[in-house]
Amino acid sequence: MPFNRSLTIALVYLLAGGAWILFSDAAVERLVRDPAMLTRVQTWKGWAFVVVTAAVLFLAMLRQFHRDRELFERQYGQQQEIIKLSEFQRSVIDNANIWINLLDQDGRIQLWNRAAEEISGYTSDEVIGNDAIWESLYPDPEYRQWVRDRVFRILAGHEEAEGLETSVHTRHNGERVIAWHSKAFRDVHGKVAGSIALGMDITERKAAERSLQARERQMATIMDNLPGMAYRCLYDEHWTMKFISSGCRDLTGYAPRDLIDNQVVSWASLILAEDSVSVTQAVENAIGSAEPFSMEYRLRRADGEVIWVWERGRSVEDDGGLVLEGIILDVTDRKALEARLSELATLDPLTGQFNRRETERILQEEVARAERYERHLAVLWIDLDHFKEVNDTRGHAVGDEVLRTVSLRLAESIRTVDTLGRFGGEEFIVVLPEMSVEEAWDIAERLRRRIADEPVRVSAGETLDLTISIGVAVYPDHAGSAANLCRMADKAMYQAKERGRNRTVVVSEVPGIIESDGA
Repeated sequence: MPFNRSLTIALVYLLAGGAWILFSDAAVERLVRDPAMLTRVQTWKGWAFVVVTAAVLFLAMLRQFHRDRELFERQYGQQQEIIKLSEFQRSVIDNANIWINLLDQDGRIQLWNRAAEEISGYTSDEVIGNDAIWESLYPDPEYRQWVRDRVFRILAGHEEAEGLETSVHTRHNGERVIAWHSKAFRDVHGKVAGSIALGMDITERKAAERSLQARERQMATIMDNLPGMAYRCLYDEHWTMKFISSGCRDLTGYAPRDLIDNQVVSWASLILAEDSVSVTQAVENAIGSAEPFSMEYRLRRADGEVIWVWERGRSVEDDGGLVLEGIILDVTDRKALEARLSELATLDPLTGQFNRRETERILQEEVARAERYERHLAVLWIDLDHFKEVNDTRGHAVGDEVLRTVSLRLAESIRTVDTLGRFGGEEFIVVLPEMSVEEAWDIAERLRRRIADEPVRVSAGETLDLTISIGVAVYPDHAGSAANLCRMADKAMYQAKERGRNRTVVVSEVPGIIESDGA
């Protein structure tokens, strides 16, 4: 301590002076006997003491002044460094783009940087040491209390805040969402001195997250309500699925997770083998031309049912590779409807046999095939005998029953490669590929005998005896075209009727008719 050091120096000086006076005077008196000389020696001795003590004092003071100067310069340099560091820290804190505030151990704000001013709208002069700022930032009492409880738990050192979000009521910017990172700090003695809090304004980010979540919910709702399923898959041999909407279960019978990364089954394995090549080709062609693809193919569901699907998609770049995105719909009902409509367009609605237009189309194809391979083709023109009397005496409903029964017996009596068609009224045509005149005549006779030998039972409980007349024409013996074959067969059928009905007549290569008499 300075006082103790000063007292020690004074005592040392006092002792040294006293010792000098006592011992030097005694020594001088012994050595000098002359009073005049003694007086002069005493005077010199006194001055010598003054000079020596002055020199010692000078040297001591000079040394002390040097030490004081060094200490002062060191302290001044440290002070300047502290000032610079403080200015740097304040500059960093003030220019930081995050909210920084410092609280003392009582929860009073001691530091409020520029970012805090800009975000909150309150200046540091209004905030520092002012407890009312809590009410301004958090107007709701319960919410404010919850925030302060968290603050004081941090000040007590019981917890730290990592990303703690609070809604702050600012002066000019409305409600802002701040994410806080806060912890307590301690003094040199290890005692909690306060806490420092760093706050980041995440209002826009939270709004963007909410908007993204809303869009995701909207997309999920759309995906879940699609009439089929949306997908994203790799362009590989398995069509490896990376995303599938929930419609997958209704479409395939598998859960989406079963197909993701082929965990249970791959999409390729669901496609019927006979359709797989065409599917691959359609996708490859679309990728090659940079266009969307659209195709229909068959899938085997988890329960074994085969369904028709329609797929529409396109290829997109993804991390340097190709992926496919699209939608797949179940079109089984539509395909069934198309098939039914196709049947209705080609079949006679009363008998279920081919109608006239479809029979003519088939006949033309068969004539072209016979011509190409140089083979025969026979046409049988069949007409029910006395059918008008059935309609007139028993009504058209019975007549319709007769037509259905006769057509069914004719269809049962020919080959699967043969074609039976109703030309209208009670007239039918049978197309017999690769049949010569003799073979066609045999078939016609078999048909004629079956109708004649098997009476038709109708709903009224009656049985009707019916017969048919048949005309036979053969390509290329009698005609070289479909139209001429029909015309010649029709002519032969009328010749059969003129000769008494219930008979078969074949068009002859020469004038005249080859006929068979009914039994």
